[in-house]
Amino acid sequence: MRRGPLAALSRSVARGLVVLASLLVATVPCAAESKPTPPAGPDTPALRAEADRLRGRLDALRRQPGVNPDRWADAHVFLKGALWALDLEPSLDAGKRASVQRALRRGNERADALAAGRAPWATRPGRSVRGFVSAVDGSTQPYGLSVPAGWHPAKPSRLDVVLHGSTGSRATGMGDLHFMEGFDPGDAAGQPAANADYIEVFPMGRLGENAYRFEGETDVDEAIEAVAREFAIDRRRVVLRGSSLGGVGAWALGLKRPDRYAAVGPAAGPVDTLEFSNSRWPHFVRLDPFTPWQTPMLHLVDAIDYVPNARMVPIVAAMGDQDPYFTSHRMVERAFGDEGIPFVGLVDRGAGHGIGAKVMGEQLRLLGEHAARGADPAPKEIHFVTWTLKFSRCHWIEVLGLGAHYRRAQVDAVLADDGSVTMVEPENVVRLAFRPPALQGPAATLTIGGQRVALRVAAGPDGTVEVVRRDRRWVAASAPAGGRPTGKRPGLQGPIDDAFATRFLCVRGTGKPWNPAVGVWAEANLRRFADEWRRHYRGDLPFKNDTEVTEKDLRESNLVLFGDPGSNRWIRKVLPALPIRWNRHELRLGHRRYPAADHGVELIHPNPMPGAAGHYVVLNSGHTYHDAELRLSYKVFPRLGDWAVLRLGDNTPATPPRPVAETVLDSGFFGEDWGLR
Repeated sequence: MRRGPLAALSRSVARGLVVLASLLVATVPCAAESKPTPPAGPDTPALRAEADRLRGRLDALRRQPGVNPDRWADAHVFLKGALWALDLEPSLDAGKRASVQRALRRGNERADALAAGRAPWATRPGRSVRGFVSAVDGSTQPYGLSVPAGWHPAKPSRLDVVLHGSTGSRATGMGDLHFMEGFDPGDAAGQPAANADYIEVFPMGRLGENAYRFEGETDVDEAIEAVAREFAIDRRRVVLRGSSLGGVGAWALGLKRPDRYAAVGPAAGPVDTLEFSNSRWPHFVRLDPFTPWQTPMLHLVDAIDYVPNARMVPIVAAMGDQDPYFTSHRMVERAFGDEGIPFVGLVDRGAGHGIGAKVMGEQLRLLGEHAARGADPAPKEIHFVTWTLKFSRCHWIEVLGLGAHYRRAQVDAVLADDGSVTMVEPENVVRLAFRPPALQGPAATLTIGGQRVALRVAAGPDGTVEVVRRDRRWVAASAPAGGRPTGKRPGLQGPIDDAFATRFLCVRGTGKPWNPAVGVWAEANLRRFADEWRRHYRGDLPFKNDTEVTEKDLRESNLVLFGDPGSNRWIRKVLPALPIRWNRHELRLGHRRYPAADHGVELIHPNPMPGAAGHYVVLNSGHTYHDAELRLSYKVFPRLGDWAVLRLGDNTPATPPRPVAETVLDSGFFGEDWGLR
């Protein structure tokens, strides 16, 4: 399968990418570097000079003791938005220049306040722009906040997480500024504030059409935690809402993480990839036939597969009956019926893509009733379905091992007053954890599938009890040899794209590659990733040469290694522990053998290096979906599994750089033990 025509580096390539390109001083030929073309306009040099001055001020403030990192980010988001506009917009008309000027002014206003030890926007009701420094890549990400007029700092508040719809063509250089302008009336006191009994947070979700998957979901989580650092949030009363693309995200995050929310309110949001792609929009591009390794990936992303979890979190859905996505509403209604779950699906008669004020008001009223009751943190029954260990936990029970990924796994358990747990035999589950209050009482027992499990092994320090299925029986799990669990487990389950949802570091080899074609291909892959990350994920790609990686990097980051064993010292170090064989002449995965001269490998695996426990190592891959897919949200799903072998085309450097030339010959998934199947 050809990995489609991919966007080359634009002539307006971002300033951060140019810094990266300047570091890519290869010992093999590399693609010619594109230089950013300043947008037209006589005041552009002055805007850049003002941005540089603000950058200097904020850099100095960041080093100043006592400056709250979140308050610093509240100022920095304006600088970042201005820089993205200056670097990525092909041209700036008068309106766009005014937006950049306003952002620089607002950044300076907040810098002035911080320098004086103040942050007036942090203590007033109303709407405001806030920011946080993402743990994923160190970038500053903005979010919107609405604090009601009656807010009191000592009273725990309900929090509504509101996901925005599609940004479409606005996801350009101006994207951050357009997003922030809707939440920024200024920092003066006396701003209008909502007459509500809850705080609202509006995550940007990395802005692009990522459908709140992977890094998009992380952005939502980080925005919630940023609000919780500042306000007293009642975790039992967190509500998830969203419309259109935000509805897609609300369905998916709410059903896959059912213990995080008191209620979920998706509006006008599709629930699966195929039905989504067949909607009646003329601009939609139909999906190519799926490969054998792509079909299982739909079980990772499609909310429809997680409908059984609606037993654990109330859903109040809404959609117009003239919406092009209305067939999706009917699909999810049938799925609820098949599971025997009552479906609360409000239909706005005559409405198209979106819902009117009356239906929206009813949806908010019903969500408010659920929020007033709050979520039960320790429900007496758990009914939980997953298809991957990425979504593994529901309240006091967590799935730690599957028989096979991307097959339905189900647990049904009942908690008694004395802490005893009774379960039917789980489906496709081989390892489980029970957390307090489960199995905490002195008389607590565990029964699975009619078998009484002897709990002879002591619980963990937090009271967790683990059991594993061996020889058709469940037994208490002892600590693994070496104190580190093996096999696929939550947080280390793949596929390749999962590595970029948490902190990662790209590492470029500086040595001489065994085969020049592989070296040029790896470099082109890294450049493509840097470009797409900055444009679609609104951050600069974390990057180091292989000679600069530290023990701290190993402890804290997923390492994404570009090159081959000849060029990248870290590939040489991890290769003996990976389930592949790679020398100057041959690349081998199991019985598959390929000439090393013109073939490359991409894969994900737990990092085997000492000190790197809990982190991935990735070879030669950024996202497995690229620019064309990132423009249409329903196309954002993993295009490769845990590994892939590619035949390399002509990646000879060119000006402007060509798309990466590669053909996927085979891809697949490592077994649950991270071995080749």
